[in-house]
Amino acid sequence: MSSPLADKIRPKTLDDVVGQKHILGEGKPLRKIIGSKKIPNMIFYGSSGIGKTTIARIIAENCGMSLHKLNGTTASVSDIKDIISQIGTFRSMNGILLYLDEIQYLNKKQQQTLLEYLENGDITMIASTTENPYFSVYNAIISRCTVFEFKPVSAEEIIPAIKRAFRICADGCGIEVSDKTIENIAYGCGGDVRKAMNTVELSVNCGDYRGGKIYISDEDVNLLTQRSNMNYDRNGDRHYDILSALQKSIRGSDENASLHYMARLIDSGDIISLSRRLLVIASEDIGLAYPQAMPIVKACVDSALQLGLPEARIPLAEAVILLATAPKSNSAYLAINKALDDLHKCGTLDFPRHLQNNHFDGEGAEIKGQNYLYPHDYPNHYVKQQYLPDAIKDHVYYNFGDNKTESLAKQYWEKIK
Repeated sequence: MSSPLADKIRPKTLDDVVGQKHILGEGKPLRKIIGSKKIPNMIFYGSSGIGKTTIARIIAENCGMSLHKLNGTTASVSDIKDIISQIGTFRSMNGILLYLDEIQYLNKKQQQTLLEYLENGDITMIASTTENPYFSVYNAIISRCTVFEFKPVSAEEIIPAIKRAFRICADGCGIEVSDKTIENIAYGCGGDVRKAMNTVELSVNCGDYRGGKIYISDEDVNLLTQRSNMNYDRNGDRHYDILSALQKSIRGSDENASLHYMARLIDSGDIISLSRRLLVIASEDIGLAYPQAMPIVKACVDSALQLGLPEARIPLAEAVILLATAPKSNSAYLAINKALDDLHKCGTLDFPRHLQNNHFDGEGAEIKGQNYLYPHDYPNHYVKQQYLPDAIKDHVYYNFGDNKTESLAKQYWEKIK
């Protein structure tokens, strides 16, 4: 059975690795560590197909240690104990290097089995994960490891690997493929080198063999790559990255970037997460600068959920553009956070006497009568009296924003009060 193209062209040295220059370039930390051959426990974190396994293999082949591989999806405690049993044997005289793929799938007991041996240096572990290790890996493991984040590879960096892949796939035949097609593969793989290699392999398999040459059709490649750039996992980090980018773009009043991130969510079919985030943004980032934003966004969201895709994109785009171009205020967001902070610090304080729901004073009551002042009985429906508990009576949570709506409200209350 032939191995996948991604395995055939897998780099053998650091200089052949595509991307990751921020940690593997000359003078960068991971390159220095590998060069020293004093390998610490490490966790490689990043999306699929960007070189985590390749780097781990290069380290293993150059450090002289006994290499063992496990995958978190299939590994058991007995598998880990089998590796531990080799500590001190002739085979592991230069040390044991454990490459553990998808470490996030190991349960707590499995991870705890490794702890003692990671700490005393009997086993050196290089683990990889596509999920944020600070959320998916137990703290005791994290504290014994150095975490390196791998980033999606740029299209420009992938192009040379694609050309090399076509040469290998041609297997001695001539190959006819346009530069535009190569660019489409590079830009369509979403930074995933393995995905680009798979597309190359499929393109060659679909190619027309004529006169000793393989002709790669632009149309075939476009069909193979049209959805491959949607690097999206509804339950993973990329999902929350897109939602975060959407909110930050709206907060920054960039309607074009906001529409871009909205389009990525729409294209994945995820209008629920998009709708929920837009409702949050209406209150958190637009807030009292334009209070009408909330009912408008709510109406757009309701329409979208009733319409479903593809029509749902229209009212949701309306909501995104409205929020991005609206005046901004986070005064309500800051105010409730301050109030909650006070509550957590001071606890549930007693109410001022005149706010209590008491209409009868017992014989032992020190103060007779509720003495509540009814604001509607006073000019402008306002009268000064204490509402906060005594211990925090002078605390201020809300500060008027500098937008038109809140500035007018501030002027009104300064005049009344």
